[in-house]
Amino acid sequence: MSYQLLRGLRVVESSAFVAAPLAGLTLAQHGADVIRVDMIGGGIDYGRLPRVPGTGRSLYWTGLNKGKRSIAVDLKHPEGRELVQALATAPDAPGTTGGVLLTNIGTPWLAHEALAARRADVISCTIQGHADGGTAVDYTVQCATGYPALTGPGSAAQPVNQVLPAWDIACAYHAAFSIMAALDRRRSSGAGAELKLALSDLAYAMLSHLGVLAEAELLQQDRAALGNHVYGAFGRDFATADGRRVMVVGISAGQWRSLVAACDAAEAIARLEARTGLDLTDEAQRFEAREAIAALLEPWFAERPYAEVARVLDAHRVCWGTYRTPREALADDPRCGIANPLFERISTLGVGEHLAAGAALRVTAEAREPIRPAPLLGADTDAVLHEVLGLPAGAIGRLHDTGIVAGPEHDPTFKPRR
Repeated sequence: MSYQLLRGLRVVESSAFVAAPLAGLTLAQHGADVIRVDMIGGGIDYGRLPRVPGTGRSLYWTGLNKGKRSIAVDLKHPEGRELVQALATAPDAPGTTGGVLLTNIGTPWLAHEALAARRADVISCTIQGHADGGTAVDYTVQCATGYPALTGPGSAAQPVNQVLPAWDIACAYHAAFSIMAALDRRRSSGAGAELKLALSDLAYAMLSHLGVLAEAELLQQDRAALGNHVYGAFGRDFATADGRRVMVVGISAGQWRSLVAACDAAEAIARLEARTGLDLTDEAQRFEAREAIAALLEPWFAERPYAEVARVLDAHRVCWGTYRTPREALADDPRCGIANPLFERISTLGVGEHLAAGAALRVTAEAREPIRPAPLLGADTDAVLHEVLGLPAGAIGRLHDTGIVAGPEHDPTFKPRR
């Protein structure tokens, strides 16, 4: 499922890892024509795990590149680089807007100055590790933020990395937004833009936005590790009688009242308040009393099977969730399946039929397009060169003959280049 809010926008993407491909996917899911450029045979993430047995096709790569077109080019050859520059700076045809490059590959021939010499209003968005040019990925940025020392048991001696690439994800959506902001300005002023976005800048900016840096500077304290407690209010995980585990949250006053009522804990909470002098209608004081509150609620969960816990929590409109593995989510959670309009079943060459998510945005009364599976590498080489650059069949044939371009890989049982 995709929307056509960006129909007519053409973006050339030359990228790897998560942030830049996810930014491109986001634009594609809202209607942009995203042309992904890869080395012939695939780039460094073309065969990344997990892979489909037999075909070797990467579920990682196909997941991040749905809805895009693929062109395979020898990026080491001057003529191949010239083709990519030409695609990124091609003039706009009627009803289309191009001149946008999305990349995290810092090479001089893709530098903004090189592109602007060909098209003055070009917009380039380069995702970096560090703003000073230093190399970084999500994990090396994550470790510097302090969050791994707060995750799990939490300590400087035993940090626990978050497996979700949170800074990559935040950077991807920030990049997509920044491109659209630059396009809006270009429509009114005619000016291009050189956009640079560093993973570490995004991470430290978020620490500032969430008050973590101010806490360290003004209060001279580092936040303590809390396990699964919610910072600043009450929330924690509990085990049910049959071994399931749920997370409950009482941040707002309404959430707190619902939780107390569901667990029939009003009298016990009142006694706790009398004993401690705390007002547990206040979220900060609930946080102070978190261990005592958890001790009061634990028996309620431990004495009941999951089905009863779920029924009572739902009846009282408690804010809660169930701990699941991805396989359990597919099997048990209707929100993670075809019952949710977010998902469709698609067929990807080299992968087979599978569940796939479209755009998470819901636009009222807006037509939606079916999800297009990730292409085979180079599947759109000829069409892109003809449509965007106007190359005739003979010129495209010569590029194939000389090894400057390739594709498509017709055989879905291909083995990606390692």
